[in-house]
Amino acid sequence: MQKSKTLVGMITLSAIAALFSTVSVQAQTPVSATGQTETIARLNTGDEKALKDMAQANINEIAAARIAQSKAQSSEVKAFAQQMVKDHGDALTKVQTVAQQKGVALPTEPDAKHKAIAAKLEKQSGDAFDKMYMENAGTKDHKMVLSTLQSDSREIKDPDVKALADAHTPVVEQHLKSAQQIAMPTDK
Repeated sequence: MQKSKTLVGMITLSAIAALFSTVSVQAQTPVSATGQTETIARLNTGDEKALKDMAQANINEIAAARIAQSKAQSSEVKAFAQQMVKDHGDALTKVQTVAQQKGVALPTEPDAKHKAIAAKLEKQSGDAFDKMYMENAGTKDHKMVLSTLQSDSREIKDPDVKALADAHTPVVEQHLKSAQQIAMPTDK
């Protein structure tokens, strides 16, 4: 009788221990909105850098475009800036979602180079502002981002990060084309 009580006690104790270990594992595993368990997959350093680069490019574009929305003289430049805020805002949201899933901390403000450009833009007005904005945020930045996306895309291993880069590339190409088509007044 004593043996069976001890055996029952040990089985009960084992069952309780198993229950608590299962609860602690579930508490550490994120659950998606659909109720499915998600695992946080770590990225290699190249993929993490690509994700951070995409976030930084979007943040830089949004910051410059917000200045242009209030300071641009040309209605074409204002419309371009508005499109940049929308498209890069949407893209940033997608990058942030993947980064959160992968456990990657992203930048939250423009980099030093773009803060300096923003300070210069703030001091400009009229045609000079429009020209400077379109040359920097419109053309130069989109050329640089396109080049980075294309080279990163060949090296990215993670399918989610690769899908982001592949989806962003045609949008950036279109932005570059649009920027190049907006006629800016020449220096007098």
